[in-house]
Amino acid sequence: MIVDGVNVKFIGIDDATREEAANYVAYVRGRVSEPVKTISVKLCDDGMVDVSYTARGEKFERIRRITGYLVGTTDRWNDAKKSEERDRVKHNIFN
Repeated sequence: MIVDGVNVKFIGIDDATREEAANYVAYVRGRVSEPVKTISVKLCDDGMVDVSYTARGEKFERIRRITGYLVGTTDRWNDAKKSEERDRVKHNIFN
């Protein structure tokens, strides 16, 4: 079921109410800083529940620094600035 924009899935719990789902949404949102996409609530063999979640992706815009200027997108650059960016050595940020 979807509660407040979050898809809540109950596994092994057939009689879960919307109020319980809302409580799990509030519980997870109170403990994480990123926006929540889905929450899975699974009934374990020992009677406890396992709560897991996935986060919603954040949109971001890459900011570049070319010759001392911080810029957002390159769509307003002149040909010389575009050429400078194209000719730069790009380094991988991952190990």
